[in-house]
Amino acid sequence: MAKELTGTAASPGIAIAKAYRLKHSAYVPTKVTVSDKEKEKLRLTKAVEEARTELEGIRELTERRLGAQKAEIFEAHMLLLEDPDLIDATREKIADEGINAEYALHEVAQSFIEILKGMDNEMLRERAVDVGDVAGRVIARLRGETLATAAAISEESIVIAEDLTPSDTAQLNPDYVLGFVTEIGSRTSHSAIMARSLELPAIVGAGSGAAEIESGVTVILDALDGRVLIDPSEEELSRYRLKKEAYETRRKELRKLVDRPTVTKDGHHVELAANIGSVEDLQKVLENGAEGIGLFRTEFLYMGRSSLPTEEEQFQIYKHVLEKMAGKPVVIRTLDIGGDKELPYMKLPSESNPFLGLRAVRLCLSRPDLFRTQLRALLRASVYGQLRIMFPMIAVMEELKAAKRLLQEEKEKLLSEGVQVSDRIEVGMMIEVPAAALAADLFAKEVDFFSIGTNDLIQYTMAADRMNENVSYLYQPIHPSILRLIRTVIQAGEQAGKWVGMCGEMAGDPKAIPILLGMGLYEFSMSASSILPARQFMLQASRSEWAASVAEIMAMDSQEQIEQYVNTKLRSEA
Repeated sequence: MAKELTGTAASPGIAIAKAYRLKHSAYVPTKVTVSDKEKEKLRLTKAVEEARTELEGIRELTERRLGAQKAEIFEAHMLLLEDPDLIDATREKIADEGINAEYALHEVAQSFIEILKGMDNEMLRERAVDVGDVAGRVIARLRGETLATAAAISEESIVIAEDLTPSDTAQLNPDYVLGFVTEIGSRTSHSAIMARSLELPAIVGAGSGAAEIESGVTVILDALDGRVLIDPSEEELSRYRLKKEAYETRRKELRKLVDRPTVTKDGHHVELAANIGSVEDLQKVLENGAEGIGLFRTEFLYMGRSSLPTEEEQFQIYKHVLEKMAGKPVVIRTLDIGGDKELPYMKLPSESNPFLGLRAVRLCLSRPDLFRTQLRALLRASVYGQLRIMFPMIAVMEELKAAKRLLQEEKEKLLSEGVQVSDRIEVGMMIEVPAAALAADLFAKEVDFFSIGTNDLIQYTMAADRMNENVSYLYQPIHPSILRLIRTVIQAGEQAGKWVGMCGEMAGDPKAIPILLGMGLYEFSMSASSILPARQFMLQASRSEWAASVAEIMAMDSQEQIEQYVNTKLRSEA
């Protein structure tokens, strides 16, 4: 029997191949006194430029394979090479202490990394990986070396590593790398996101046991169930080859549903849409037969750069997305910065609890110049497709009315300038604050639609940071309290004649979909890869039968009880 590890399935699939152990250098520079400080600073400058050239090459490779949006992480890495907290601080340390550049950079970078690792914010903690990647690259150049890379792999392999930096993942060749396993990491890490873009099976957070896997050992990577089998027996290999074949067959069968409308067994049409963060995501959306875009996260247009995008830049992107969707509805969320997403160049004030601070529509209303630029770009693009504009993080009526007022003002300005604006734009809001959910009947009078953002709604309702592993057990999408809030919103929408959608992770959760269908949710927006499995379920499901189960589900007192009920009912219908 094989030794087995478990981890988080970050990108689905099954792979069987020899392990390739990617070992990053554990080199720790030795402190050396230097006599010529200026010469040492010049060594640093030269190494930084060489690292910049390497990064530019990786950025170009990533753009060719994954698109410009995914390549922006390396633009951020290149910006780190100009960061005064990293590079200038290293120069100062050389000057003040008369020490070698390798040791000075290592010390500065480690200090930087420890600060980031201590942050409550998951995205900021992951920035520590970026700093380590960049500093390691410069130190390698100072030593006349290059970093270890997976780009040299020339036979079918499964990469095993403590962690994969963004540059590691970008250089994986899918012709040879069939998947990867890391000791640490989460579904939100850069490597996990890139694995999904490359459609590479990946398991992250497999723990210290993964460190024992050596190159050349046969490994089974089951990224459907989050399992890694090391040195499997022939019986296990045979079983997993069959499971892999069944998975690939199911994927091919699902492809037949790409052009099918999503209509339940009892004749109810449901809109299956996709969440996107860039124009590069559109290809997967179209390939998977999405009936629209239920969430375009525009904050990614603002990230990985050194200044705000212009009105024209935004207009061209929104226009492109609307045209590509060829008349299908596109929900574009206005800027949602703050919380776990920051823009260093905006120099926003530091907050002790950014998830409850100046973020999303609150920030936009405090910076009307920023907000008006985006609204103008959206309005100009509206004539190229079916645009739906959505305001995030609305908590009180004053915020919604203020946002609508600015939108109307910019529309009137554009029309007075002779610029065409569609008269078919739908305006809606996200329901992600419990206060908004409880007052949904009031908000319904002011909007054309609701979209429920369950990621934040759950953490705000349960008072638990979903990224904090100590309270992660409280992230319960089908907990009775969450389902009651969702039902309140759907009922408010129905009574006002407004459609209700969902764009949080819950919309693609197989355990939640039947309940949401029974509640009458109209639009489900999810990752592109989840659309076809969801459509397959919808085509075979009866909305009225699940609606009859909702009352019984709502009387249950725990997520575990609800989950057991749903699983039992699904098995009986299979």
